[in-house]
Amino acid sequence: MVAADSAPRLMPRDPATNERPVAVIGAGPAGLTAAYELARHGVPVVVFERDAQVGGLARTVSYKGFRFDIGGHRFFTKVPPVQELWRAMLGPDLLVRPRQSRIFYRGRFFDYPLKPLNVLSNLSPWTIASVLASYLRVKLRPIRTEVSFEDWVSNRFGRTLYQMFFKTYTEKVWGIPCSRISAEWAAQRIHGLSLRSAVLNMFWPGRNRGPGTIKTLIDTFEYPRLGPGMMWERFTERVTALGGRVEMNAEIVGLETDGASVRSIVWRRAGVDHRQPVSHVISTMPIAALVRSLDPPAPPAAAAAASALKYRDFLTVALVIDRADVFTDNWIYVHDESVRVGRIQNYKNWSPDMVPDPRYTCLGLEYFVTEGDDLWTMDDERLRALASREIATIGLAALDDIVDGTVVRMHKAYPVYESGYLDALAAVKSHLAGLSNLQLVGRNGMHRYNNQDHSMLTALLAVRNLFGADYDLWKVNSDDEYHEAAGASAADAELYAQLRDLAATQPLVPSVRS
Repeated sequence: MVAADSAPRLMPRDPATNERPVAVIGAGPAGLTAAYELARHGVPVVVFERDAQVGGLARTVSYKGFRFDIGGHRFFTKVPPVQELWRAMLGPDLLVRPRQSRIFYRGRFFDYPLKPLNVLSNLSPWTIASVLASYLRVKLRPIRTEVSFEDWVSNRFGRTLYQMFFKTYTEKVWGIPCSRISAEWAAQRIHGLSLRSAVLNMFWPGRNRGPGTIKTLIDTFEYPRLGPGMMWERFTERVTALGGRVEMNAEIVGLETDGASVRSIVWRRAGVDHRQPVSHVISTMPIAALVRSLDPPAPPAAAAAASALKYRDFLTVALVIDRADVFTDNWIYVHDESVRVGRIQNYKNWSPDMVPDPRYTCLGLEYFVTEGDDLWTMDDERLRALASREIATIGLAALDDIVDGTVVRMHKAYPVYESGYLDALAAVKSHLAGLSNLQLVGRNGMHRYNNQDHSMLTALLAVRNLFGADYDLWKVNSDDEYHEAAGASAADAELYAQLRDLAATQPLVPSVRS
């Protein structure tokens, strides 16, 4: 699979794709990847995007010329077809950037990855002794049955380091106690990282390169010159240049079915409904919203299961600082309980062109929230004031340095794996499996927390299915080995061989115990 628009065209196995377009719901990384693959093979395609901007969670917001992410988006992948797409789209505008990050805890900054002198200078002899004693204690008397995230991390780092560098940040992100997060998530999320591996990396940082790289310690990444949205704007340009349609501000209000397939999409713009006959549907919209849009309605059990799927939301307060240099990190993790911010991005350090004037710096204070909670409902002025106080409390900028700011809220940023979510997801999948021309891809489309390269790969495979392949998209990034479908082409077989590497680089969501 190559990125060139002039790649040899494949023939869809369903002749209906020549008469009615394939509908792609959502213009984020997965949706636009699917649309581009279809358009470059001559398949009629129309993309429906509810918002006025493409990119989904990977968009770049512009405020008075200052650009910022909805969370930082590193471009890193172990899947060559995805990397080829990125580089073909942006060429020299895809920059190679050094990764620098720190942890803020109790008024001090710790380099991450850890550095010996920095750690020693930040910790008192008493704290170092406490860390070592805690680690030795758990090695002598480990928690025998690891039930929770707290158990798993404490067994590998000791309770002191768990409380310093894992507990507060994790609970800020997910809004739940670590004692309710399953141990399995820790084993997957920070696989290969332990006190021993962290210490070895402090003294021999070069060992963290090559096939066995621990993703949390990667020291370079690629990044678009004008932010991640630049990538998806370029995808959109290519799709339309190849004859595809991209409908913006298009809310999906109905998927009309005949019981066996989706026959048409009903979408709304400015209060006016439109109907689009379709041959196939590739959807990235949240599953609950998709199920609610089915016509005729889904059975009560499937509708209830879809409604049971929960999300964690996200908001960014971007502050404009009247200083050319504030700090050298790309981002800082905030593990300190004295402030509510979870992470701070310095967009200028991702790319110098993210600011319109080099005399200024734009910082993004990220808050992990749940729609309807006190932070989510706080008005923008109060949020800017809160963020300003917190950046001053941390000591990164004085209140007088802050000259402007804005707020962006993002719904459904992270799918939550609550107790029972697997049963709910299985019930939804079972019902939707009856629609032969519907495929689900992407983070919200599959209720699966993943990076954009994983989302793009599910989209690539979904398109391949329209050309005769038989990929099970639900097995991408699963814990089980992905087996090749009978009769797969050589190109497809190569993709399958890459899936195990992909799974090792993707973020995972903690399972929440009841």
